[in-house]
Amino acid sequence: GGSGGVRGSRWAASQYGAKVAVAELPFQLVSSKFEAGGLGGTCVIRGCVPKKLLIYGSHLREELADARGYGWSVPEDFKPEVDWDKLVQAKNAEVTRLNGIYKKLLDGAKVEFHEGYAKVVDAHTVEVGGKRFTSKYICVATGSRAVVLPVPGSDLPGVITSDEALALPKRPDVLVVVGGGYIAVEFAGFFHGYGTEVHLVYRADLPLRGFDEDVRSHLSQMLAAKGIHVHSGENPASIEATGDGKLLFKTDKGTEVVADNVMFATGRKPNSSAMGLEEAGVALDERSGKVLVDEYSRTNVESIFAIGDVTDRMALTPVALMEGMAMARTMFGDEPTKPDHENVPSAVFSQPPIGSCGLTEAEAASRYGSVDVYLTTFKPMKHTMPTGRGDEEKILMKLIAVSEGKEAAGRVVGCHMVGSDAAEMMQGIAIAMKAGATKATFDATVGIHPSAAEEWCTMRTKTRTTAAKNAALYQRRCSVDFSLDADESEFSRLCGAIVRGSASSSWPRLKPGTVSTTRVFRETGLLRRRA
Repeated sequence: GGSGGVRGSRWAASQYGAKVAVAELPFQLVSSKFEAGGLGGTCVIRGCVPKKLLIYGSHLREELADARGYGWSVPEDFKPEVDWDKLVQAKNAEVTRLNGIYKKLLDGAKVEFHEGYAKVVDAHTVEVGGKRFTSKYICVATGSRAVVLPVPGSDLPGVITSDEALALPKRPDVLVVVGGGYIAVEFAGFFHGYGTEVHLVYRADLPLRGFDEDVRSHLSQMLAAKGIHVHSGENPASIEATGDGKLLFKTDKGTEVVADNVMFATGRKPNSSAMGLEEAGVALDERSGKVLVDEYSRTNVESIFAIGDVTDRMALTPVALMEGMAMARTMFGDEPTKPDHENVPSAVFSQPPIGSCGLTEAEAASRYGSVDVYLTTFKPMKHTMPTGRGDEEKILMKLIAVSEGKEAAGRVVGCHMVGSDAAEMMQGIAIAMKAGATKATFDATVGIHPSAAEEWCTMRTKTRTTAAKNAALYQRRCSVDFSLDADESEFSRLCGAIVRGSASSSWPRLKPGTVSTTRVFRETGLLRRRA
């Protein structure tokens, strides 16, 4: 009953006249494996939608402060307070409304709805609440569930995931967020915006593993500039109850934080267990539990398909929608259709937000052999006025095009941005990239002035060219998370060894310290020139 399942069901019924039924658990704000869920799924009830609503509200405090820079009389001691109960009630009302709309959408498409926990009995049979239904096809679209790391104390009251964080009855004064992925940085951002002291803890030296390195580095700087306490290179060691309703959080580097809540944002696991899939012969990945599918979303059992996060291909709601429609066309449209996962735009609603489409610099260089990189950073026009926040709102834009002499020369294969309105810009850029736009296309497009978006049309000077061999070197270095406890001479020696390539086979034993890989790469020039 989530985004992918509802879209695939509606599409099959309304476009192809198929007889379709959907099974989903009863609606609750916080989900559970067997009892609580709701039409709309994670995205609508306890994910994208409520998160974005809370993000909107979290910006208002800084917007009010910005007013001083534009001549508005705002008292220096003015400290607006959020009515958390009122905020959460309003969010809950909107989520409940959307849950009802999803039911109406199914009814309008004449899709049957069966409330309860569903299990696959065999290749053509599903059981819901003790009642069995037979079908030509079965679609598994059960999404994923948040994972809590098994550290001592992780089962204490007050230890939460994103589910509970969106329904907290009280705003935490102090919050520890464990994880460096998009959920972690988004929740850290909006809780900070509402006035919570936020500690963001992750094991790498930069957040957002898998994103472009310049994006990761820039966001890391902006998070710190905003006042979020970033603890990179640290792992959770234990959580203890203090006896006064608070939690003592400890890391393996000796950091201790007394917090109201500890939120784990350490990944999600495909929701595929205890559903009868393996008994029905459906192949699952042994490590992750994801349902294995072919390029048409079909499992190894011919009549059973799977779409969305349960397949762990690309965990984005619009991707699940696309997969659902392609699956319906394959099943009933006499037109086997592969979902297209190329150039899918995405956004991270961190503060500032991120927009991304296509390949990272390293990925692009590896695929095409050589790419040209155009990179710019600047203070947004809004903060050229004396708001006092220019340093925490700096924009980064990065465009990656295939180098001359290579196949697909000139084609834009990656666009990445950190800054206000990144998601809105990236949607339009994705259309251009899907149409095969080249760097010359961007250069020939007239920009809208004055806007930040016009920078995409005016980045004429190439920052660097990155060849595949250098991309591989850079990726290998970035995959090693470490910090260096050494004097400047030892630091310089290591940087020199990296540049010469003599450090590639045997890294020195490194101890916790203050010099991160990011600085090593910047000092060696690998962040500036990777030719």
